[in-house]
Amino acid sequence: MRARKLKHRDERLLACDNIITDEFSSDPPSLVPAELFPDYSKFRLEIGCGKGGFVRGEAISHPDTAYIAVELITDVIVQAAERTPKEEYKNVVFLNTNASRLDRIFPAGSFERIHINFCDPWPKKRNAKRRLTCRTFLSLFRPLLSDGGCIAFKTDNADLFEYSLPEFEAAGYRTEKVTRDLHSSEYYGCDTETEYEKAFSEKGTPICRLEAYPSR
Repeated sequence: MRARKLKHRDERLLACDNIITDEFSSDPPSLVPAELFPDYSKFRLEIGCGKGGFVRGEAISHPDTAYIAVELITDVIVQAAERTPKEEYKNVVFLNTNASRLDRIFPAGSFERIHINFCDPWPKKRNAKRRLTCRTFLSLFRPLLSDGGCIAFKTDNADLFEYSLPEFEAAGYRTEKVTRDLHSSEYYGCDTETEYEKAFSEKGTPICRLEAYPSR
């Protein structure tokens, strides 16, 4: 069943002064985090921010860090931005674009951390190339990390997690802090609990998490 279109979406989008829209032309926008946030020197990226619960929590926990939250679906990012008013969250900007364009939007070495939380598992084998943790996407994201930077990945989907481990290795990462039950591990609380994480964990579904660092 097709989701109902967000009422007055276009007007609401224009009213949000913390959303950067990518019109998906052949020439994507060129963005430099230090220019978007001149008062900050540390930058993190969330890919697939949903309605923004995670980035709001991180922005409060790390007020010295600026966040760019990426979401493909315009209806969703409008709701995220409305819940994240610029006057309260000066260190958050939203970007409405496709993850496949990020290497053309941001310069190399832009981010100390990239968060991928509860992405679509695309369970059918023929759709594997759509997974954000396939080696093609991971190779695209790797140059965006600064020295010592990492990708932090969380999912409730055990099959996706097991698929992703060799994909990270194939894309030139080493994995650390690997857990298949985050809430029972020493790494619980290392970052903000997402809306999905809370819902799944309350149902007894284990949450998987890892950090991946470029190895070469």
